[in-house]
Amino acid sequence: MTLTEKIKTQVQEGPLHFSLIDPDKQSPSEAGTLAAHADDAGSAAIMVGGSTLLSQKQVDDTVKAIKENSSLPVILFPSAAKFLSQYADAVFFMSLLNSRNLGYVIREHVKGAPFVKHTGIEPISMGYLIVEPGMTAGKMGEVDLVKKDDIKTAVGYALSAEYLGMDFFYLEAGSGASEPVSDEMIAAVKQNISIPLCVGGGIRSVKTVKQKVMAGADIIVTGTALEKEEDVKQKIGAMIHSLK
Repeated sequence: MTLTEKIKTQVQEGPLHFSLIDPDKQSPSEAGTLAAHADDAGSAAIMVGGSTLLSQKQVDDTVKAIKENSSLPVILFPSAAKFLSQYADAVFFMSLLNSRNLGYVIREHVKGAPFVKHTGIEPISMGYLIVEPGMTAGKMGEVDLVKKDDIKTAVGYALSAEYLGMDFFYLEAGSGASEPVSDEMIAAVKQNISIPLCVGGGIRSVKTVKQKVMAGADIIVTGTALEKEEDVKQKIGAMIHSLK
């Protein structure tokens, strides 16, 4: 069974939590500790990526440290082909659908595809949409942000991603966002697609996690909230408990 198939099977049984670790925010050893806590708490996977990375070595060292300290699958969440790592289990082969820069829509994929083929890491296709406020991800991705109340456009993007054959759709408000994607947008997107829906950005509390899952999110992604949390294991554990 591929990782894609495994995640889809798990989602059918109930919503999941993914922990996002940005190699630019802590040392590899600290990332390994975060991953160990996420594993113990019940997170389903570790995503590795960020908008301000400096080198592939940063990514390689972080992924290796995570693998040494956790049994969870490591999925790259790359901002460019040069930040891929052979040590990961898979990569979200994602198109930033509302970017003005074709590099983020398809051209970085053309550069990275031979690496994925050569190393054998699993590509997991994903449509990626950034919604207001967008934060650093929106700026670095040169995005025409979807207005937070423009539900019709979000649904259109989500359907397009599914019709193009993508396996997952990700609604992102941006790391550190003051508020997450609205329940109304999540619900409308979920009602219109049959592929798993990921939601991230601005999700800091157990209450918010529960709201987003009730609205229709299949996978909750948290990153910044964990970087600032002293007791990461307890924080993730509480979030995961709220999914049930």
